[in-house]
Amino acid sequence: MGRIVVGVDGSEPSKAALRWAARLAPGIGATIEAIAAWEFPTNFGWAVEAGDWRPDRDAETILNQTLDDVFGSDRPAGLVSAAREGRTASVLIEAGRHAEMLVVGSRGHGGFTGLLLGSVSAECAEHASCPVLVVHG
Repeated sequence: MGRIVVGVDGSEPSKAALRWAARLAPGIGATIEAIAAWEFPTNFGWAVEAGDWRPDRDAETILNQTLDDVFGSDRPAGLVSAAREGRTASVLIEAGRHAEMLVVGSRGHGGFTGLLLGSVSAECAEHASCPVLVVHG
């Protein structure tokens, strides 16, 4: 059975990406793998005190909340989810190896208003080894 990998960050475009994956998966006999990526900021440890901050837990919380927002308790059969450490585009490109498709939103939480394509979606579209669907709006 194939996989459709979906990048999730809690944004509306990533929710739309999940909805598209859920529509496409049954038609190609695939399961959905929802992935949230996280990493420590590049300046972490220089002037930042972490305290109880756990970006891995934050990513898992955002991932689960997004899945609940999109699917509620009626999640697609075979859906798996994971929060993985690393640069978002790199994590998604790696997860997309041997996948049927990678689905990402056009814009996430960050970047600049007005851009048609975010840096993560652009990098995924350019470097993924599988087809990439970039969902707008």
